[in-house]
This record gives sequence, structure tokens and C-alpha cells, in this order.
Amino acid sequence: MAQAHMHEKNADQIAYWNGPGGQNWIARQATQDILLRPISEVLHNAAAAAKGERVIDVGCGCGGTTFELARRVGAEGSVLGLDISAPMLDYAREHAPRDLKAEFVQADATVYPFPPASADLLFSRFGVMFFADPTTSFTNIRKAIKPGGRLVFACWREPRSNGWMMIPLQAVYQHVPRMPQLGPEDPGPFSFGNEERVRRVRAGFSDIQLKQHDLALDIALGRGLDGAANAAIAFGPASRALDGHPDSVRTAAIQSVREALSKYEKDGRIPLPASIWIVSAKNG
Repeated sequence: MAQAHMHEKNADQIAYWNGPGGQNWIARQATQDILLRPISEVLHNAAAAAKGERVIDVGCGCGGTTFELARRVGAEGSVLGLDISAPMLDYAREHAPRDLKAEFVQADATVYPFPPASADLLFSRFGVMFFADPTTSFTNIRKAIKPGGRLVFACWREPRSNGWMMIPLQAVYQHVPRMPQLGPEDPGPFSFGNEERVRRVRAGFSDIQLKQHDLALDIALGRGLDGAANAAIAFGPASRALDGHPDSVRTAAIQSVREALSKYEKDGRIPLPASIWIVSAKNG
């Protein structure tokens, strides 16, 4: 990524998503899309992208949300997918349906020179919680939105409401040291978990609204306990906790995760609690 399109405070996240984070996500893209489908549906309905609109998808990853946005805006509209991860964007370009009007750019939304007042909608599914300086990031993002245009994104609520990530992590911690404790506003999956913190990052937006959505995510996805345990350590905090540890530790951790998940098994499914904010705002 060109230095001009990278904010130095986001360097750690950029390195991670161009390395193991991006590769892990790509390897499990198909199952990730299925797992997160209930959240994507809630978010797309809230964003209500319309025919002919111009949309920017921040943190587009492997492109699943971008493709759906392009379907919704049609040939008269357009979608720009923006992400810091080169490998994930390569995957998105390779798998993009040819009939959809979507473009992908590798850049950091904190400093990217968006065409001013070009977008009707700024959209993001879990792409904004990793900003080191959210006010600076959202101030830059707002420049891309037309006067009266809208911002809609999904972010995780606090850890205790997201057992689908925390239950496997606690099982993994039986085998590896705990990761350094992040502050409640440090970049990470839960940095926007607190409603007051989200509202404090105004960056010139108005009519800021947060709507809580509680869901159950089935991490088994038809593959039983073994599949669920392997999936649980493949992404999120549990994956990071196991980074760099030998196979023997991973094998023991998978068994502990399996035992923890068995308590939640129901008719072959393993529904675990998840909770998000759908955040919306207007430019002006």
C-alpha cells in the first residue's frame, strides 16, 4: 500500500490484514459469509441501498457485501470497495460477478483521497472498529458523502454480549497465556461496543442512531462439534491467541473448545449469542 494512503497509527492493523489475518479469512471465506449472513441481512436492510446510488463499502474484505450492494444499486449505480488487505482484495476481484458494477481499491479510509461528495451511502460491515483515531477517520470518510447522504455500519457490542467469540477464547486460554488486555477504546473488534463512545465520535455527522440487534450465530454450519471447534479457532480472538503456538497446543485447545461448545449443541446446531449495533447517521 502506498505510504500516502496509509495512516501511521493504523500500521499494525494493515500489517495483520495483509498477513495472517487476511490469509485466514480467505481460507474460510465461504463459511464466513454463511456464518455472518444474518448480520449482513440486517445491515443491508438498514442501509437500503437503492437503484442508481453510488456506494462506498469500507472494509469490504473479500467482497461479499460489495457484490450485494452492487446488485441492489444496479447498472445505473456503482460501488467502491475499499480495504487495507491486498490478498483479500485480490480474492474479491477474482470472484466478482462480471455483470456487477464494482471497483476495488487498496487504501486506508483514514487518509484515502475520496472524490468529494461523491457517495449517497457509506456502508461498512465490521470495517470501522479498527481505526486508531476514529474521529480523524470518520472526518475523512464524511468528505466522500454527499450533503444529506448517509452512513450505515455494523459493529460488535461489548464482549459479554458476544459469546460466539468469547466462549471459544476462554477455552483456548486454558492452554495459552492471555493476550494483553485492550482498553475499551483501543482498536479491535469491540472498540465500538459502548454506545456513548460511538456517539462521541461525531466527526460532523448528524442524526446519529444506534439500534441493538441480538442474534444467534450457528458456528457448526452443519459440520457438527468438530467442525464448530475448528471454525472457532480459525478467526477472531481465539485465532489470535493461538498465533505462533505449536500444533500440540492447538490440538489441545481444539479439544477444550469442543467441550465448551458441546453445552450449547441443539439438534446438530450450535447457536451462540451475538450482539451488534447498527449505526446510522447523516452528513449534515
